[in-house]
Amino acid sequence: MTPRLTARDLTPRLTAREVTLRYGDRVVSTRLTVDVPDRAFTAVVGPNACGKSTMLRSFVRLLRPDQGVVTFDGADVNTIGSKRYARSVAFLPQEPSAPDDIRVRQLVARGRFPHQSMFTAWSPQDEEAVVEAMAAAGITDLAERYVRELSGGQRQRVWVAMALAQRTPYLLLDEPTSFLDITHQYQLLALLARLRDEGRTIIAVLHDINQACRFADHVIAMKDGAVVAEGAPADTVDAALIKEVFDLPCLVVPDPVTGTPMVVPTMDRGDIR
Repeated sequence: MTPRLTARDLTPRLTAREVTLRYGDRVVSTRLTVDVPDRAFTAVVGPNACGKSTMLRSFVRLLRPDQGVVTFDGADVNTIGSKRYARSVAFLPQEPSAPDDIRVRQLVARGRFPHQSMFTAWSPQDEEAVVEAMAAAGITDLAERYVRELSGGQRQRVWVAMALAQRTPYLLLDEPTSFLDITHQYQLLALLARLRDEGRTIIAVLHDINQACRFADHVIAMKDGAVVAEGAPADTVDAALIKEVFDLPCLVVPDPVTGTPMVVPTMDRGDIR
């Protein structure tokens, strides 16, 4: 197991420099600059439509910046070959889709595509990666089921398994706990933390600030397309930040289990508007 790193030890391989991101005429972020700590678990938090998912899309080449550059190991990500980049960076989007007639195991096996070529056959390493990924996501018993038959939470775990099967050093996930019940949410986040401990870099958009503080090493808080604050949760998350980013009056107290920051809203029914 790789020793747990502190913020001072974390060096960025994935960066955004002075990036402007837009959809058509709508500008989402202007001059956005971010360093993603290497071999850490980074949680991206913020209100709806603040640019979290858009930033991740630029990291995985689904959205090309109008200005500025996203780099991986010093190279513009948009100049790196697709398969080569996919061997380093896996991405789980918010709303993935699959063919109606595909079985769970077949979908998870698609995670091995970046490692395939027309000259290579399915290998023992491919098989091992798929079996290991399904076990990690808790879907081994669903392997022969059709994806269309599954519940939303089950499908979400299948997509997580496909990303895990890719066996990349970087794993980016956009709202990976969507559709999961609370037990599976915590199991997934614990799995991501374990992968971080084994040396992978995790970047996840999360809506639950308390889960972000409990599991992540590094928090990026966004509002209106800009980074408001970033750093270790203990150094970053306080009542003033939560009020600024989410407009939520709260107390921030130590989590009784982990000691990490825990947000306790102070609003009551009379504050609802």
